[in-house]
Amino acid sequence: MGFDRSGLPSTVTVRPYLFDHMRILITGGAGFVGSQLAVRFREQAGAEVVAFDNLRRRGAELNLPLFRSLGIGFVHGDIRQLADLDDLSGAFDLVIDASAEPSVLAGFDGSPQYVLQTNLVGTLNCLEFARRRSGGFVFLSTSRVYSIAPLRSIGLIEAPTRFELDEIQSVSGVGPTGIDEAFPTHLPRSLYGATKLASELIVQEYAAMYGLPAVINRCGVIAGAGQFGKVDQGIFTLWVAHHHFGRPLTYTGFGGSGKQVRDLLHPADLYALLTRQIDALGQLSGGVFNVGGGRGCSTSLVELTALCREATGREVPVGSQADSASVDVPLYLSNTDAVHAATGWRPSRTAGDIVGEIADWLRTEETSLKPLFT
Repeated sequence: MGFDRSGLPSTVTVRPYLFDHMRILITGGAGFVGSQLAVRFREQAGAEVVAFDNLRRRGAELNLPLFRSLGIGFVHGDIRQLADLDDLSGAFDLVIDASAEPSVLAGFDGSPQYVLQTNLVGTLNCLEFARRRSGGFVFLSTSRVYSIAPLRSIGLIEAPTRFELDEIQSVSGVGPTGIDEAFPTHLPRSLYGATKLASELIVQEYAAMYGLPAVINRCGVIAGAGQFGKVDQGIFTLWVAHHHFGRPLTYTGFGGSGKQVRDLLHPADLYALLTRQIDALGQLSGGVFNVGGGRGCSTSLVELTALCREATGREVPVGSQADSASVDVPLYLSNTDAVHAATGWRPSRTAGDIVGEIADWLRTEETSLKPLFT
């Protein structure tokens, strides 16, 4: 059934938190989300931050000079190896687990070992480290924990530029504003989603059994400048980059119309939420929240193409392929009512804001970014 809020206060009073007295470990800290959070906790909150990353994803190494300039510590290690975490010095006030193999296609073309070891064993190692040497734990999960078959059976209306939610729905956990925490998770959802869902359960057990204050955020698509997008992860940044560099695109799946919809979340909005959650971690411990842009910060591929043309001033050919991959879904919108009720948080940025920021980044850093996107 998802997260039951009956044991939590209906609202949380958020007070200013003295982050400058905190020592924060961010696993996956050189990746897109981890690095964005590391910079904000250091620059805006004054926290001592250590970023821990195996640098497997291309482009992550470009964040290291920025870390050095800001005084963010960096440790090259792998969460699959508990010994690498144990080599870290000292204790931490908080562990933010932003590490993951984030591709929903992981394991489809061969061995599932990396996604299983990283997203499941790696989380267990992070939790065990946090149990012994941290005062709290924030787990960044994913909307991909929700089962694919129910997501594909959501009632939709085909509007001119996107699919919209029908007023009548036969699946629990879906309403006018999107998908909430009661949406089904009991059917297949990809190895990526399965490992994150299994990790959520273990996080809750550590919170209950060991008293480790912990919160779980099921994030929708996170996008913004600094993301080195690929087809299977970071597609919105890739879409902007293809416009900037003049490369063709394809509307794939669901008839090839480009009307499939996702909501977007900017890292700055995620950071704003985490500051609220951390300040009330004891009250929120064990909670699971949908975190995303919702209907107000969402786009279809057709609408995204229009935003990209406006932001870059360029038009590229867009093809069409009707067939859908087995893991594709036509629409996902985060219902964030639960996290709003608990913390007062709402995202503030629009899809247009995010696309514009990415386009500016590509223009400014074109020389260094072109090899990564072309």
